[in-house]
Amino acid sequence: MASEGTQQNPSCKIMTFRPTLEEFQDFGKYMAYIESHGAHRAGLAKVIPPKQWRPRRTYDDLDEMVIPAPIQQVVTGQSGLFTQYNIQKKPMTVGEYRRLANSDKYCTPRHQDFDDLERKYWKNLTFVSPIYGADISGSLYDNVCLLTH
Repeated sequence: MASEGTQQNPSCKIMTFRPTLEEFQDFGKYMAYIESHGAHRAGLAKVIPPKQWRPRRTYDDLDEMVIPAPIQQVVTGQSGLFTQYNIQKKPMTVGEYRRLANSDKYCTPRHQDFDDLERKYWKNLTFVSPIYGADISGSLYDNVCLLTH
């Protein structure tokens, strides 16, 4: 661990972590751990869950969970000079967010591969402002699910 005042991950590279099942059981604590290594400096990190972990079988029971402050990312500009504004929207439920995400306006466009999809995302960013449902207090995941034989 770095001493106070020393920055971890100064190059802001995207870091990969492989927690044990025990570490993964307290995901909030594990997030604090990876941030202590500077993972947050890149804006994202890759966390590979342990082999014993299994995701939820369904998310249908989460429709009433509230996203308190969805953010709409509005981008304006042209010729390589752009400005981004983050606009806080009114609270919405996960069900409302799901319907919005699956609407014709926000659905994933047809694409050949991920590079093509990324090009379409950046090309259309000034026409369709994405809405992010981040910073939810709680979890969309069950308690750690274990592989059973």
